[in-house]
Formats: sequence, structure tokens, C-alpha cells
Amino acid sequence: MEDVWSVVLRVGEVWVTLVFTLIVLPSALGVSLGISEAYLWVLMKTLEWATIRIQKGVKKPQPQIKTSATNGIIERDETPMEKEIVHPHRVDFEFSDIFYFCRKGFEAIVEDEVTQRFSSEELVSWNLLTRTNVNFHYISLRLTIVWVIGVIVRYCFLLPLRITLATVGITSMIVGTMIVGQLPNSSVKNYLSEVVHLTCSRILVRALSGTIHYHNKENRPQKGGICVANHTSPIDAIILTNDGCYAMVGQAHGGLMGIIQRATVKACPHVWFERSEVKDRHLVTKRLREHVADKNKLPILIFPEGTCINNTSVMMFKKGSFEIGGTIYPVAIKYDPQFGDAFWNSSKYNIVSYLLRIMTSWAIVCNVWYMPPMVRQEGEDAVQFANRVKSAIARQGGLTELPWDGGLKRAKVKDTFKEEQQKNFSKMLVRNGSIGSLSAGTESD
Repeated sequence: MEDVWSVVLRVGEVWVTLVFTLIVLPSALGVSLGISEAYLWVLMKTLEWATIRIQKGVKKPQPQIKTSATNGIIERDETPMEKEIVHPHRVDFEFSDIFYFCRKGFEAIVEDEVTQRFSSEELVSWNLLTRTNVNFHYISLRLTIVWVIGVIVRYCFLLPLRITLATVGITSMIVGTMIVGQLPNSSVKNYLSEVVHLTCSRILVRALSGTIHYHNKENRPQKGGICVANHTSPIDAIILTNDGCYAMVGQAHGGLMGIIQRATVKACPHVWFERSEVKDRHLVTKRLREHVADKNKLPILIFPEGTCINNTSVMMFKKGSFEIGGTIYPVAIKYDPQFGDAFWNSSKYNIVSYLLRIMTSWAIVCNVWYMPPMVRQEGEDAVQFANRVKSAIARQGGLTELPWDGGLKRAKVKDTFKEEQQKNFSKMLVRNGSIGSLSAGTESD
């Protein structure tokens, strides 16, 4: 029995030594040994081969999955209400007018624009992960063998490796920030805090087999500014911190995420708040104003959507971060779903379940575009400024721009949206004289 334990300890020592030597130390120093690049190259070749095998093995032609997020299972008629309902040579209300609203209602029931943004993105071809195998079944023995080998590699090798790296990264983050947090406020504390955040973020990116392509680095957010980005996952912050440090503003969480938040706030002026607390919202606004006034502070990182979207679209930006002035640095983040689904459906998975899903994926590959800084123009209100920034991010990332509030993920549509449609229809009737004719008819009766 002692021999067995000695062998286990020996294997553990070798494992830890290799992990620290080949991954942790190079990651902490910002050096790449080319292991991730080689792994990604082999993975791409394997997926290309699998795609060819699937195409050859399918006897009947399969319908192509539409790659555009704007295309769905139904074809919508985008004719405005005023053009569809209003007909020449009539001024009275007609019962057939309700057909327009009936059709819009049926379209929303079958496939609305909001709900589908909170589910995983559809793939053009199977990436050998069971969770995405919705259109492809048994094709051939060779493809099945490759899939089995992939399961063994992901769960027996990659998962233990990634858990080891994640444990090292998270533990280092918590311990490091707690130690740095005990120091008095000074330039030394700020420097050490940046070193801890940057080093741990690099290790955590390796824990995801992350390959990140940063574009236009000359536009990276500067101190005293506000960085805003589209939001897909909690790892968005790690992706950005891997290339620079930020003071973060976001929703307070519980569990593992809450432990990390409470530890990091001791070393860096992050702001975690409860969105339901009015006083917390006022605190955030006050902190942002103070931050913008100090050009020596780290740029603040904000995700104005307020919730995670499935990386096909950009939804409404909350206006709060655009009301305080200052320079806004837009950043567009786009993940490649071929290698793994980075989207976090917080209504369905807790943070641990989510991390397990992405750690058993092939890799996390994404592009990050730093965009030129933007400032609020004269005569432009906060909502217009937020929409302008959102449009720029959507164009750069190839994402669909939607006007809807991401809060609809958990809340019902506000009555104001319904009332707006009712007002538009009422104005149209008044403009055509329908209301007047109906009133006259009622009086004559």
C-alpha cells in the first residue's frame, strides 16, 4: 500500500513540476512556448477533417444552418405599421387592421428577438462536443472513434490540467490581493496590485486554453477613462485584464465569484453593487465621477448591457456610465464558437457549472478590437451617446444591434413598450380622421 502512495506522490510531483515549469511560469512572465499554438493547429485540422467526414457521411442533404444572427426559423415582414395598415381612400377603422398585430404577436411567440439571445449560438458544423450535436448523429466508425478519443483527452487530460491551473490562478488572485490590500494606499500598492491582477489573469487564460487576438493596441484604454465592452461571459474581464489592468464595475455575486470579488476589491478600487439597491446605484455614479476626475487612476471597465448575451448581438446599453462625461474607450469582443461556447446563461448554470462546461470544451478563442476613444458630442444626451457607442461596437465585432433591454432576460416587458404601440396606432387613426368619424357617429346615435 505504501508503494502505491509513493507512486501517486511521485506522479503528483512530476505533474505539478511540469505544470509550473511549462505553463505557470511562462504565463506569469508573459512568455509563450508555442504549446497553445500547436494544440490549436492540431485541433483546427481535426475539426476540418471531421467536417469533411460529416459532409460525406450524410446521405440526404442537410439544411444549412444560417450563420447570421438576424436570420431565424421564420421570415419576418419588416413593413412599418403605418405603411401596412394605412390604405388610400379610406379613413375609418377596419376590423382587418388587427391582423397586423396578430401576425406580430404570432411571430413573437414562435421566435422573438430577445429570448434567442440568451441561448447558445448555433454552429454551422459539429465541433465534436456532445452539447452541440443537435443536427448530426452517427456518421461513421472513424468519426465515432475520434469523438471518443476527444472525450478522453478533454476529461482525462485537459480537465485536470485546467483545474490545476485555475486553482493556482484563483488562489494566487485571492491571496495576492488580500496581501496587497493590507498595504497603505501608495504608488507601490497600485503597482503590486497591477502585477497580481495581470499575472493571475494570464494564468487563468491558460487554464481555458485561451488564444486571444488583440487588434489596434494603440487604442487601448488609458488611465482616467472608461472602457465599455459587449458582455458574453464573466471571463470577458479576464480576457481584457490579460492585456492590461482595469478597475471594474459590476453586479455583486455570491459563491465563488463573490469570494473573488471581495478579495480583489481590497487591492484595487473595484465597485461591486446590487442593481436593486438605489443607494448602490448612486454610489456607482459618484465613484465614476470621482474616477474620471483623476487621470492617474486605472481605466474603469464596464459592461453596459448589464447581463450576458450569447455573442451574436449587442443589446441596449444602460445610460448610467455615459452620463458622467469623460472619455469612453469602446472594446468589441467576439468569441469563436467553433472551439467552445463562452456564453454564460446565468439563469440556467451557476458559476461552477459554467466553468466546468468551458473547461471541458476544446479551447476559448476570441478577437478583441480596441476602438478609437469617443466623447459625448454637443447637444447629445446620454441615451444617444450610449446608442452611438453600441453601434460602433456592433459594427466592429460583426454583431447584431438590438434596441431591447437585456433585463428582459429575467423581467417582463414594460408597459411603456405596449403603450408606445397603442399611441402610434391612435395617432395614425387621428391623422386619417378615423377617430373624428367614429366620434361623430357615436354622437348622432
